[in-house]
Amino acid sequence: MDAFARRLDLSKLSAGQFIRLLETLHMLGSAGAGVEMRGMSTETLVDVVGRASKEQLHAVAEHPELRRVFLEEIFRRMTDHFLPEKARYSSVVVNWRFSGGDGDGGYDRFQTVIEDGMCVSGADLGREPDTTITMAADDFFRVATGNAAVATMFVTGRVRVKGEYAPAVRLSGYFDIPSAPR
Repeated sequence: MDAFARRLDLSKLSAGQFIRLLETLHMLGSAGAGVEMRGMSTETLVDVVGRASKEQLHAVAEHPELRRVFLEEIFRRMTDHFLPEKARYSSVVVNWRFSGGDGDGGYDRFQTVIEDGMCVSGADLGREPDTTITMAADDFFRVATGNAAVATMFVTGRVRVKGEYAPAVRLSGYFDIPSAPR
């Protein structure tokens, strides 16, 4: 999967073609063909998001099934890239709200819980949040893969924080986001 993804020239694909490619890969994975996003290394996922155009990522965010696949995959990988030594004295519950979703109030909701040197992320875990971060899913794809600066998005209003600001500011420091392969 990594070799295939790295060879793709995303600049030659329209947003619609990019979606059809992802739909086909997702269908193959669902059919048990052994081709699925889980099989892609985080470094390659970071690379694909970095090379995708804003229009391509927006199309993923607008596609109900692929949007969910991308969000779940990013949250699944958070635990793998968590740096417990950076957060050993931290305890924080972050709610994530992604506009344009099919959940309550038009948001897809996820949660990240960091406590006792551990991180758990996924669909709403039912914990009371310290901080709620609201943003568009395509902006999150870029931020979570290190392809956009959250500070810039915050200043321009693309990221909104409700509750405690400090945990939101420190959050990215608790993770080692791999770089794209060179």
